[in-house]
Amino acid sequence: MKASKNDVVTVYTDGGCEPNPGRGGWAVVMQYKGTAKELSGCEDVTTNNRMELTAAVKALEALRRPCRVSLHTDSQYLQKGVTDWIRKWKRNGWRTRNGAVKNQDLWQRLDELATKHDVEWHWVRGHAGDPLNERCDALVRVARKRC
Repeated sequence: MKASKNDVVTVYTDGGCEPNPGRGGWAVVMQYKGTAKELSGCEDVTTNNRMELTAAVKALEALRRPCRVSLHTDSQYLQKGVTDWIRKWKRNGWRTRNGAVKNQDLWQRLDELATKHDVEWHWVRGHAGDPLNERCDALVRVARKRC
């Protein structure tokens, strides 16, 4: 099913750990036609990268139908991985020259979900004053404390 041109959802994601690896949190802020939705969660033992990927997965899982998505992340690992590296990983059977792709389960889920939508992936500088990125960061800090 194709995404409608009118179904543009703005999404900001973030994830983090303290320490890394350690207790982690992820967060999503979604905006659609003037309505905002926030999602967050935590894991007891994880990594920053897993939390960044989890946030993107949770955001795309929350969409009820195919949409155009403008997804913003402060994680170059996520942004470069999904727009560049993933093609080579898939071609090479989810292997790098150093062995299996780390976080393969999340990359595969993200790839599956992204094919259902028309996603534009944007990198934003973290802690640079972007209000929605800062909101995600705050939600991550709160989520980490819940675990």
